[in-house]
Amino acid sequence: MTQPITLLFGVHAHQPVGNFPEVIEEAHLRCYRMFLQVLENYPEFRFSVHFSGWLLDVLEERWPDDMARLAAMTRRGQVEWFGSGDCEPVLAAIPHRDRVSQIVALSDKIEGRYGVRPRGAWLTERVWESAVVSSLVETGIEYVAVDDYHFLCAGEPDGKLDGHFTTEEDGRHLDLFPISEQARYRFPFQPAHEAVAWLEQQAREGHRAAIYFDDIEKFGIWPETFSWVYERGWLRQFIEGVLASKLIRTGHYEEFHRSHPTRGIVYLPTTSYIEMNEWTLPAAAARTYRGLVEQEKHAGRFEARKPYLRGGIWRNFFMRYPESNWMHKRMLEVSARLAALPAGKRTPAMQEQLHRAQANDAFWHGLFGGLYLPHLRRAIWNNLLALEAALDPLAPRPALERHDLDHDGHTEICLRSGPLQAVIQADGDACIVELSSYPLAHNFGDTLRHYEEGYHDKLIAARGQHEADGGHGEGIASAHDRIAFRHEITLEDLEPDSRPRGLFEDCWYSPEGLGRPVNNYRETATATFVAAVGHGALEKAYVLDGARLQAHYRARGTGGRFEIRVNVAMPSCDGYAGRYVLANGDIPCGFGDVLELAPTQALTLEDGVLGGALKLTTSRPVAMTARPHHTVSQSEAGFEKIMQAVEIMLSWPVAGDAEIAFTLEVAPLPGAV
Repeated sequence: MTQPITLLFGVHAHQPVGNFPEVIEEAHLRCYRMFLQVLENYPEFRFSVHFSGWLLDVLEERWPDDMARLAAMTRRGQVEWFGSGDCEPVLAAIPHRDRVSQIVALSDKIEGRYGVRPRGAWLTERVWESAVVSSLVETGIEYVAVDDYHFLCAGEPDGKLDGHFTTEEDGRHLDLFPISEQARYRFPFQPAHEAVAWLEQQAREGHRAAIYFDDIEKFGIWPETFSWVYERGWLRQFIEGVLASKLIRTGHYEEFHRSHPTRGIVYLPTTSYIEMNEWTLPAAAARTYRGLVEQEKHAGRFEARKPYLRGGIWRNFFMRYPESNWMHKRMLEVSARLAALPAGKRTPAMQEQLHRAQANDAFWHGLFGGLYLPHLRRAIWNNLLALEAALDPLAPRPALERHDLDHDGHTEICLRSGPLQAVIQADGDACIVELSSYPLAHNFGDTLRHYEEGYHDKLIAARGQHEADGGHGEGIASAHDRIAFRHEITLEDLEPDSRPRGLFEDCWYSPEGLGRPVNNYRETATATFVAAVGHGALEKAYVLDGARLQAHYRARGTGGRFEIRVNVAMPSCDGYAGRYVLANGDIPCGFGDVLELAPTQALTLEDGVLGGALKLTTSRPVAMTARPHHTVSQSEAGFEKIMQAVEIMLSWPVAGDAEIAFTLEVAPLPGAV
């Protein structure tokens, strides 16, 4: 007689720290609320949930009635809670002490509000490194769910992946459930009756469990899914089909874990889900990897060989994107400072700020991930700088410090004045890579350069074509298979930058009009650099004075013209709250427009979102051109252009010897809190 299969059905709900309130509201109204309202009507359908702690706080505050519905479902035994890091960090990318505090914070939150303490944990982006085992075990976690792909990479046969396995690290053991890739791609994209039939076939083949744990946003937020899941009734049909089947029963991971023995010992390699492993690769490597995958698919060998075509690992994002690496290493620096503080001086607010500065989304990029989204990076910097502002009176830092914090082989020179920190990258460009205001908790250097991305090949091939239907028949297309355009994109938009984007990046044009970057600076004194230019030299020196950063230039025997590029991250981007103000008080346009000025000595950038302004003044008139700097990226909604910064070009003619000084002054707007 065929034994029923246990459907372990789990959903993961998360919104990035700092996401727009209107985005969270849409996610709740089109997904979280709808999902809970449907499930509430089927108490026999047991399932598991994970909500990131930051999102849980927002939902509790804004929609308490819906969260009370979830609490009632928990009390009646329908819902099992999973824990994780409170602000959804990639656990492998933060120190052990912070893993522990993050996991405990969320477990305490769940227990306090819902009366249960999680025994299972969701692993952010299913990023597995064995180092996380001790942190999970120390915090009372007994099992986690990761992809079945992880197990295939360890050589486990697919037919065995219907229960939990045991791993250990340093004598501590943790159990692991393999999430079914087939289930992830069927729910909710395949018609409900076919998904139920697939589960029944799994039962007939003797499988003990069908293990599913994936983003709840697939049930209403992904393109086309709201209509498919709720208006056309996929979720209701699926639940009723499961409950009506004699071959399927629903259960909790905790019950299955308690009642079934382990499948045995396993040691998983460092990996994530298969799509992530491709996203971690630089464009050229991603292109080679994708070619190998397509070759194996064409030959009909991919399913058998995909465990051995692994791509990269999640930490590669720090290698690929220096902006992510800098943000990550600054976070680690602040974490160490907080840990070194006597326990009596540490506060819950400080710990919360650190946790929020470790949120995963802004550190990576693929189809998902928010590195390309300025507001998510800004949330990291807001919390990081607010924590530093709280730490500095308790453990002051020197006004000048040198280190190679990001391990790129170049020294960073940190200048501090109290309200400002300026970080100079002492490489050939000698530009400012961070200009942070502590009163405003904002890094004006937080931008992103143009990168070549592997998916640009797909964009170029699809340009001008209508969105492909993917050949999915009755179902709907997964975001992984869609090709759509949110903005008009040209080939010029895809041209990668040859230099980093910072503040005071220089280029020299000879009297004949030939241009070349000034990227051969060497330091001659503290924060002072000299470069050979033409038959002469250019000296650049930085000085920090209160809320003012000055860049002094001295040209000796050069001639020609210097062009200085200043990239400034303004929170309004091309929104209505950002505007230019001229010396006479006129407001010509916003940050999303191109502004060309005849030689002038002042330009102010006012930003209502920031609640502050950045004023640029020059010691002599220079021509100024300001324009928006956009990047091109992909998301589940399609290819899009995103404004990263204001790019200001300063043109400075030189005849023989000449000097000029540029001053950036940061100030809060009148009336800003």
